[in-house]
Amino acid sequence: MTSKDRVEKLRQLMKDNEMDAYIIPSYDAHQSEYVAEHWKGRQWLSGFTGSAGTVVVTLEDAGLWTDGRYYIQAEQQLAGSGIRLFKMTEPGVPSYSQWLATVLKEGAVVGFDGTVFSTNMVKKMEVDLKAKSITFKMEQDLLDVLWEDRPAIPKEPLFTHDIQFAGKSRVEKLNEVRQDMKTKGANYFILTSLDDIAWLLNIRGNDVPNSPVVITNVIVAAQNCYLFIDACKVPAAVKEELEADGIELKDSADILPFLAELSGEDTVLLDANRTNIRLYNAINSEAKKVVSANMTTALKAIKNDVEIKNFKACEIKDGVAMVKFIKWLKDAVAKEAITEIAAEEKLEQFRSEQEGFVGPSFDTIAGYQEHAALMHYKANPETQHTLKAEGLLLIDSGGQYYDGTTDITRTFVLGELTERQKRDYTLVLKGFIALSAVKFLHGATGSNLDVLARQPIWQHGIDYKCGTGHGVGFFLNVHEGPQSIRNDVNTVTLEKGMILTNEPGIYLEGQYGIRIENMMVVTQAEKTEFGQFMEFEAITYCPIDLAGIDKELLTKQEIQWLNDYHQEVYTKLAPYLDEEERVWLRGETQEI
Repeated sequence: MTSKDRVEKLRQLMKDNEMDAYIIPSYDAHQSEYVAEHWKGRQWLSGFTGSAGTVVVTLEDAGLWTDGRYYIQAEQQLAGSGIRLFKMTEPGVPSYSQWLATVLKEGAVVGFDGTVFSTNMVKKMEVDLKAKSITFKMEQDLLDVLWEDRPAIPKEPLFTHDIQFAGKSRVEKLNEVRQDMKTKGANYFILTSLDDIAWLLNIRGNDVPNSPVVITNVIVAAQNCYLFIDACKVPAAVKEELEADGIELKDSADILPFLAELSGEDTVLLDANRTNIRLYNAINSEAKKVVSANMTTALKAIKNDVEIKNFKACEIKDGVAMVKFIKWLKDAVAKEAITEIAAEEKLEQFRSEQEGFVGPSFDTIAGYQEHAALMHYKANPETQHTLKAEGLLLIDSGGQYYDGTTDITRTFVLGELTERQKRDYTLVLKGFIALSAVKFLHGATGSNLDVLARQPIWQHGIDYKCGTGHGVGFFLNVHEGPQSIRNDVNTVTLEKGMILTNEPGIYLEGQYGIRIENMMVVTQAEKTEFGQFMEFEAITYCPIDLAGIDKELLTKQEIQWLNDYHQEVYTKLAPYLDEEERVWLRGETQEI
């Protein structure tokens, strides 16, 4: 059945259920960025495989809203589906709720599954659609009827994340949460975001590909903590450990009646961006609600000393795997047929040889030539390229280890480059160095610093339609907030211990893509009468391909930064390599 067929079948279901429109987002019941197969309904219906996007189907029309990372990919994958692309970050493009307000008639009915819509998403739609008296049906998941072989919600067993890695016990973390609850006057706190739950309780799982989280909900009370989870997911030893720390296990389905049984004496703290509307509506109407961002998100964003020490050790292992891969790639590309998928698999093999490796931290992007212009490209057997000893190969990849999560991009020169390619490679490097080397006053946000990475590229009339950097979890989600480096508004101050990526790029549709990415930790520099100064420390250790650089475009300071960085890469990694690999790495990190 094609996407066009599925849309038509959905329209028939909408008519049967008296709905004029139906909305399918990318989220699960926990507002996760990456979701289990059960919740990939938007992908199943539309054929668009990007991680972000919302499909809206009316009886006469259909649209997909997604951001600039996916414009090229979405246009290709939506072809023939009858679903139009709405470039949501472009000027003048309405949001999907604003669009519905223009195309639906007075008193129309909009349907969606309330478990996959946050409270704030629904409230925004209410505002946008109020003028036409449009109502919602949010109790029915039409995909359950339409999607006959829909995968079940995962029931993988969870495991604990030892304090030798986490650096702080779940009891300590719960005490911090309860202190914040007390400050806000709440005696209950609903926590539904999976990475926050994993961090808070020092548990991990295998319910979502590449993200070691557990599908569950938590309610923290003044004295108790309730974990709502299927009993089959909790091994006996883990159950005993959790209960010893005051965690009471309840069945997943018990959370709705639990919320309904609260009283007018209770005050419930929740994040309206992360709590789905079904849970919100289940709270006893007499209970007071306090809406605030999850305090756990801010707490886990600042890594403790143990986590940072582990991160650095993890990055050395990841760097060793990368060096082994790059050496293999450069040696083999002219001698044997290497496809994009073969390169991806070889890199994972080298990572799997490292101690504590669990799996990839996201689906590897291995894009050769024009495929690299697709920011979130995923190679497939039908359309993948075979590498040649020419042009550029971009690989964005990462690993999940018990002692950290990695995310690195390198663009490799496989042969002769054009002058334009070398210029663009060097412009990306200049932006990358500018952000890596910046010193800034405490109080700055990622939005204040984003321009540094873009300025060399902007000077040539080029831009990239995505952020420059994101937070990274500790053996958790590879994308983690609240901090980021973007050219939109982010009011989160960059604090000591925060981890971010630095990944400017140039993407020319139909030609090539270039990105260089390191992970960095925010550290303190000197404190003067003008305040506390901050800087970044690179914690990714991997050579940057010197063959792509036009040295004439670099300043003396940029050359010095690159030479210093490469010296550190060699010093960190050489002890873990054999003699042949050390000699090769010395050449890749030589001074220019």
